[in-house]
Amino acid sequence: MDLRQLNYFLSLYEEGSTTRAARRMNVVQPALSMQISKLEDEFGQKLFERSSQGMTPTPAGVLAYQLFSPLLRDIADAKRRVASSSDEISGRIAVGVVASVTTSVLASTLAIVSRQYPGVEVSACDGYSTTHIDQVRGGMLDFAIVNKMRRRLELPSIDLLHEEMVLVAKADSGRDLPSPVLFRNLAGLPLVLPSKGTGLRTIIDDIADEENVALSIRLEVDAVTAIEGLIRQSNLLSMLPAIAVHRSLQDGSLRAHRIVAPRVTRQLICVHNPRRPLSEASRLFIEVMTRELAAAADVLEDYGSA
Repeated sequence: MDLRQLNYFLSLYEEGSTTRAARRMNVVQPALSMQISKLEDEFGQKLFERSSQGMTPTPAGVLAYQLFSPLLRDIADAKRRVASSSDEISGRIAVGVVASVTTSVLASTLAIVSRQYPGVEVSACDGYSTTHIDQVRGGMLDFAIVNKMRRRLELPSIDLLHEEMVLVAKADSGRDLPSPVLFRNLAGLPLVLPSKGTGLRTIIDDIADEENVALSIRLEVDAVTAIEGLIRQSNLLSMLPAIAVHRSLQDGSLRAHRIVAPRVTRQLICVHNPRRPLSEASRLFIEVMTRELAAAADVLEDYGSA
């Protein structure tokens, strides 16, 4: 087994087609197929099944990808860093981000990193906190920006932001909501919330259970942008982190109402794998995102709440 074979395997796994994988690796299809066969012989396991949808990885193929993908990424990153000048920060980082951060500050963070550190390549994906934590643990991601869970994590973490979640309504809803809103007075209000099991929903459900408050949840939607759209077009309300809707608060299309007794808060953290220390590029990305998160969270102070 050599690096070339593993890179062929990675390419075929990610492309799902022998033709596309061969084109990506700049080799002819028979050569790629032969190396994959040699790899399967060495493992004593079939790594792919051919189907009408292309090349489908077997369970052994999925496991091999999970194990070898981080290693090959580290090797490629190490080669780039050694080859680059000592003064230039470079490398490739893979980061997972929860949806509320994706819609708020991911774009600005990527723009700053791309402009200030052109040698840094970033692969960013959004998803649930639990999914990203598993991906970090398995080596698929270098680090992830997630909601802090109540259960203890065995992964190292860095605190990024502690912020309020607010009751969000359209600006011209006509509702005479008090300021601030007592949590118990949320009962009966028509809500659209993320689905059960997501990080934000777990925070809300835990407090509702502790306060013995029955929430009236009319719709469950995980996409924050879709929740924003629903609020603008209906009389539904939601509980969301202020940063997730900070642009709509700034342009006046939505209104935020603080929640008290108790306050509803969430903590954003960065988790990473202890076996893979954060690179300098990763640390710079985290620093930039932390600044962008803090600036977005200031909207509640700058524009006030109802």
